[in-house]
Amino acid sequence: MIKSAICLLLTAFCLLLPSCMVGPNYKRPPAPAPPTYKELPPDNSPQASEWKTAQPSDAMARGKWWEIYNDPELNFLEEQVSISNQNIKAAEAQFREARFAVLIARSNLYPTISVAPNIVNSRTSVTGISQGQNFSRTTYDLPVSVSWEADTWGNIRRSITASAESAQVSDAELENARLSYQAELATDYFELRGTDGEQDMLQSTVKSYEDYLKLTQDRFNSGVASGSDVAQAQTQLETARAQLIDYGVARAQYEHAIAVLAGKAPAELSVTYQPIKITPPAVPVGVPSTLLERRPDIASAERQMAAANEQIGIAKAAFYPAIGLVTQSAPIGLESSSFLHWISWPSRFWSIGAGASETVFDAGRRRATLNQSVAAYDATVANYRQTVLTGFQQVEDSLAALRILENEAQAEDAAVQAAQNSLNISTYQYKAGTVNYLTVITEQAILLQDQVQALNILTRRMSASIELIEALGGGWNTSKLPSVSQLKSGK
Repeated sequence: MIKSAICLLLTAFCLLLPSCMVGPNYKRPPAPAPPTYKELPPDNSPQASEWKTAQPSDAMARGKWWEIYNDPELNFLEEQVSISNQNIKAAEAQFREARFAVLIARSNLYPTISVAPNIVNSRTSVTGISQGQNFSRTTYDLPVSVSWEADTWGNIRRSITASAESAQVSDAELENARLSYQAELATDYFELRGTDGEQDMLQSTVKSYEDYLKLTQDRFNSGVASGSDVAQAQTQLETARAQLIDYGVARAQYEHAIAVLAGKAPAELSVTYQPIKITPPAVPVGVPSTLLERRPDIASAERQMAAANEQIGIAKAAFYPAIGLVTQSAPIGLESSSFLHWISWPSRFWSIGAGASETVFDAGRRRATLNQSVAAYDATVANYRQTVLTGFQQVEDSLAALRILENEAQAEDAAVQAAQNSLNISTYQYKAGTVNYLTVITEQAILLQDQVQALNILTRRMSASIELIEALGGGWNTSKLPSVSQLKSGK
């Protein structure tokens, strides 16, 4: 009775022992956040209203940031990325894997119970027993093994929290991958539209060059122009035709890339021909401090810090004794020599008690493990701050690109207009016989070069607009991460 009372007392002590969390509580380290972006245009600039909107637009608030471009075909393609892109499917599977890891860690809070029923038939030696005894015997066993470790120092709870925070990292990485592929598709889409614009422009140029070739042929037939003029006009025309054909290569490659990003084979998708015409829409920038909550890669780095902090607590818990409930060599169970009496109360047996274990010498292994965990945490802090700095750099780069390219576009448009005027004057002078055809060809080449450059600048502006949206997180924010409590509960 005394032994039973002691055993029950120890068991109750083990079960009711209040847990004590050892190790540091996590607090997000500070990160550099300037009061404003350097590359934003001045308040009195005409461009200021385009990027200084305080609140995100409806499209960006929903995460469907591509809708601000008002392009139905782009909207359709972007919707396919989340549905069919295989890299995103892989990231989603990795997130599900991380969620199940939380449930695995949580299971350590509860006892582990195993059952191993067996029926053993044994026979004794005839010469080793007294006369009249049975030679054989059947034993029915139903042993139940129970083991449970009390989370006295919080190492199990910290493991669960670390797993939940790692799952948050996985979810943030999934969103970062989704945003990256969506931005890549949008960039390829507008690059394709830019190629369509250049094709459209070259088609007009070819038509113009055909008219100029006819002009030189008519003048040659009238005896007022040389065969050299005709040859030069023919060369100019054929060169433009060759350039027009060459754009087909780039367009095909962009179309194939878009198909793969949308999760389709290139043969399954075709993008309609439509020259680029729109200009970058206004993008809500907000204040720099909000960037820490809007970018999934920054959220991932921050959650990695939190998980690394839990590892320090787990390493510290190893310095304290482990206390738990265990079954000894004779576990709980039922045993009988009769099958009919096997599952009955008199057939019970048990041996259970509370135990503790403590490492008294490990040659500095636990101390080294703790120091290793602290160093790993310090590394995640540095990575987090570097990710934040990189995020600010990308926003500043995109803002600068948009502002400077807009100014360049205005200058290039003026250059196109001037080149067109110069060509008109040269054409008039050529018809009047005051200049040779080489002057006309030179002006044609300058005009074509300026037109191509203007289209390139427009395409670059659209790409910079997409890069800015991506750098700002694409309408995502940390509130969309599953909480630690949700992950712990398996919801």
